[in-house]
Formats: sequence, C-alpha cells, structure tokens
Amino acid sequence: MIKPGSDVLVPLSLPPVEDPLWLVAFERMMNTVFDHTFIPWKFHPRSAVFEPDPDDSAPVIDTIVIEEVSYIEGVVGTSKELLEAYSIYISDNAEVTIKITHLHGWLHALETFSQLFCAHSKDLQRAYTPFASVIISDGPSFEHRGLNLDISRNWIPPEDVKRTISAMAACKLNRLHLHAADAQSWPLEIPSLPKLADKGAYSSFQTWSAADLENVQQHGKMRGIEVYLEIDMPGHTTAIGRAFPELITAANEEDWSKYAFQPPSGQLRLNSTNVTAFVSTVLGDLLLRTSRFGHLFHFGGDELNLKAYELDPNVKSSSVHVIRPLLQSFVDHELSIAAARSITPIVWEDMLLDWNLTLPLSTIVQTWRPTDALTAVLAKGHRALFGSNRHWYLDCGLGFHVDPDPSNPHSPIKPPFLDSCSPYKNWREIYSYVPLDGIEDSLRHLILGGELHLWSELTDSITLDGMLWPRVAAAAEVMWSGGGKVLDEETTRRLAEMRERLVARGIRAGMVQMEFCLRNKGSCKL
Repeated sequence: MIKPGSDVLVPLSLPPVEDPLWLVAFERMMNTVFDHTFIPWKFHPRSAVFEPDPDDSAPVIDTIVIEEVSYIEGVVGTSKELLEAYSIYISDNAEVTIKITHLHGWLHALETFSQLFCAHSKDLQRAYTPFASVIISDGPSFEHRGLNLDISRNWIPPEDVKRTISAMAACKLNRLHLHAADAQSWPLEIPSLPKLADKGAYSSFQTWSAADLENVQQHGKMRGIEVYLEIDMPGHTTAIGRAFPELITAANEEDWSKYAFQPPSGQLRLNSTNVTAFVSTVLGDLLLRTSRFGHLFHFGGDELNLKAYELDPNVKSSSVHVIRPLLQSFVDHELSIAAARSITPIVWEDMLLDWNLTLPLSTIVQTWRPTDALTAVLAKGHRALFGSNRHWYLDCGLGFHVDPDPSNPHSPIKPPFLDSCSPYKNWREIYSYVPLDGIEDSLRHLILGGELHLWSELTDSITLDGMLWPRVAAAAEVMWSGGGKVLDEETTRRLAEMRERLVARGIRAGMVQMEFCLRNKGSCKL
C-alpha cells in the first residue's frame, strides 16, 4: 500500500527540494497513484479475486528514499542515455529506494513507480501494488525518443498537445517535434510579423499565440520532454503567401499537382533578398523565444518541387544544376542563424541525399524513408534520426485527402481509394520495426534515436487521441528498449495495460486487444 503525504528524503547533492521540477514531478506521481481509476479487472478471469483484502493490515509505504549515484548497476549506454537511467527497490515491508544519476532519471522513475500501483475497487483512494518485493534497473537505448505531430494541416489546439505530452511522459518519450506550419495554414503567431498568422491561419481562433507556445513548451519541460518546432522551408510554405504574396512562387496554381505534392501549390522563392529578410525575421523571433526550452530546431527541407521555380522570376528554371546552388545559399543562411544562437539544426534527409547539399556535421538529419536512406546519411558522417514511412507513419491507410475529378479519365483517385503509404500501420507493425536492422555496427553510434510521425491531413482535435494511442506507446517501447524484441502475448498484455492506464488519465486511446483474450490468458494464440 501507499498512503498520501509520503515524504521524500533527498541527498544534499541533488537540486534543492524547492526546485519546481523536482517537487511537481513528485506531486504528479502521487496524484496519479491516488486519483486514477485503473482497476485491472480486464486482465483476470470472470469472478476472479485479484485484489488484496481491504481489511488486511498490509505494510504501507510512507517514505521514499532517493539516492544519487554515479551509475545504475546493470544499465549501459552513452553518457546522455545514462542521465535517464534509474533503479527502484521495493521491499516486502514497504521500504522504497530510488537511485538516479540525474533529474531526468527521477522523472522516469516516478512514472514507473506510479505504474506499479492499481486502484482498489472497494476504495478508489486506496492504492496497492502486487509487485513487492521488486527491483527494477532501467535506462533507454536511444537519447532521442520522439513524436512528430503536424499541427498545421488541421487545427490541433494547444490543450490537445499538452494532453499528448502528458501521455508521452507516461511512455518515457522525451522529444515532441511540432510540424508547426505548412502550405495549408500558418497557425503560429509571430509578434514581429503579426500579419503572418492573421492571414495565414485558417481563422482568427485557430492560432497559437506566443503565450500558447511558451505554455506548451513549459508543460513539456516539466515532464522531461523537449518541445521543438519545425518550420519547413522553402517548400510547404504557400500559407506565407496569404500575408506576403511576393515571397511565393507558383502559388495556388489551378493545376496544383504539377507544382506540389499536395494542394495548394507554392513555395518560397530562391535568390530573393525579400525572402532572406523574411527568413531572418521569422527565425530570429522564434529562436529567441524557443531556445529557452531546448537546443533543437527543425528547418524541414523535404519535397521541393522543381517546376515551381520555372515560375520564379529570379530563377526561371527547373534544372537541378541551377537550383542546387541557390538552395545551398538558402540553407546556409538558415543554419547560420541557428549557429549564432547555439541551436542544433535538424533537416529532412532530402537536403543531404536528394540535393547533395553541404551541411555542417553538427546538423542532425531526419530520415523518413527505409533503411537504405538511414545508412546513406550515416555514411556521410551525420547524426541521424530514424522513422521509416513503411513502419512509423501513423496517417497511412486512411485514404486520400483529394477527390476524384469526374472530368479526368486518368484520375489516380479510384477504388479502393488507397493512399500512397497504405496500409494502416497497426500497433504490431509499429512494434515490429527494428531501427538498427541492416545498419553496420561501425555506424550505429551516429544514430541518436527516432520519431514516429502523424501528418494531419485526416486527423483533427476530435480524432487525435485514437490516431496516436496506443501506437505511440508501442513505438516508445521500441525506442526505449532498442527494438527487436519478441512480439508475443506478453507484449500484447503489457501494451493493453498501458492503454488502460492512459484511458484512466483521460486519453481516448484505441484498443490493443479484445477483452476476452485479456481475461483468458493463452486463449488467443495461433
């Protein structure tokens, strides 16, 4: 049992207990233990007695001892990964010791500790654990474990993102990559360019204020999650043209498919002093505000359309040989702004592999195609993030977001109306992804981790939770453990329990397994 009001004994070498992150994390853990309603009845046969007798006098946890150590026994990894390691010991007589090397380990330890407890059906204020005694030693396999969430194609409000962050923390993820603007809308308010969101957002109430962004980043920081932005440039930028039409080429062309991957067409002009000044202003504004919460910023760089530059008065060509040096100059300018603020830049693999641009080795390259792309990035000496579209695109399998044109006999939109990355990636497919498979041992040290992706063409605030969960939790286990684990009934039951715990926290997560199978262990194998 555990009771409200438990004390924490803190060694003097750790941050003082007045540190808000330290105290808030402990209070959040206690609230999770006592305020949730997770009763594991789905995991036991009908009429089974699985709870302790509420009248029994069981040992009660009233003190949690925290020890700072130089390493966690049994946990290996890089120096950054070891900062997140921890161990938990619960004895038969309710003594608890948590060992950590850093505050980040404290956050993960508290999440694990809270997930050892269940609510009692006879008294929801009474929490018990069936796991005593227990020793847990744990640490991540990758230092970057993230989710890429598109908040621009459909409106995703800040409160929904905060709820997502809280669920991510429960799964020990530590990066939230917000794809914050695209061709369809620009929801971010930029105080130095107020017209940008005024005209670029779908409506005046579908914007993120500077205070909204700060609040979301602070919410992440308090849970050990760095929330960082992607402003994808020079492609995917048509929404900018609603405020500054002189900056965009091939904007809103009727034959959009000739000039863009999806409607509306348009991307930033190259070889333009006006564009250079705009980029300086936007990045100067955002980096000044967001760098308080972390060191990452994503500059995009994918799916650049060549034919759009035939309409650019400063380029008038779709030749790679003409465009590449102009694109190199554009990216150099972006990265110089990042370097001046000690920001670590991230770009999509296209900039390195398709355009063969010269990038500083400090640039992290995010891959979205299969293993060959990841290998190619690593072979060039860059640190990389994995997240193959064949495995970790959460939007796949929902169908196209464009309609068939009855006047076009050659329309590619036809039955069975599959999208370009079908089929749907169910949680088992997500879990089965082995990110290091096929990667030479000599290159693996350059892999920082990965992200799975939710592009929001067919996702909004209403469907968000079900699109993310429980699949994000499956990916989180891959990124924490390294992947390649056997997928069996125990995997299903473990993820199903996590799903139930998320539901108890207010997350409208999709199903993992039919209740009959959970209640009757061993009955649903083939």
